Amino acid sequence: MTETPKNPFEVMMKQAQEMAQAFNPALESFNPKGFEALWPTMPKDVMEFMFGNAVNKGGLDAKTRLLLTLAGLTMQGAQADTAVRQTVRHAVEAGAKKQEIVETIGHMSVFAGIPAMTRALDLAREAMGGDNEDDEA
Repeated sequence: MTETPKNPFEVMMKQAQEMAQAFNPALESFNPKGFEALWPTMPKDVMEFMFGNAVNKGGLDAKTRLLLTLAGLTMQGAQADTAVRQTVRHAVEAGAKKQEIVETIGHMSVFAGIPAMTRALDLAREAMGGDNEDDEA
């Protein structure tokens, strides 16, 4: 006997899973976290060229743009797990210190609320390897 979903979201997810399995049986074991591995961290030089001063002389550098992106993702409730983790990894690659990432997320608590900040911090910690060591570099 199969368990009946209890709320509309569970019903929708169950229907989507059944539809995906009908289209392609291999999708039964699909995990969306696999998408994260498809997008590696870009080198800092590439980010500067695409998002930083190389295109917009005297404008925001890639690190600042990525911290702003992180702030925006936090404001949205940090619901886009993959986007938050990738933005944190890219910000670190662009030269952001852990303290700057934590401060960016913490500053958003005033506007987005404590739950959004806590979720973003958890995702950031996961993206940075889960340690709590301070980095001075």
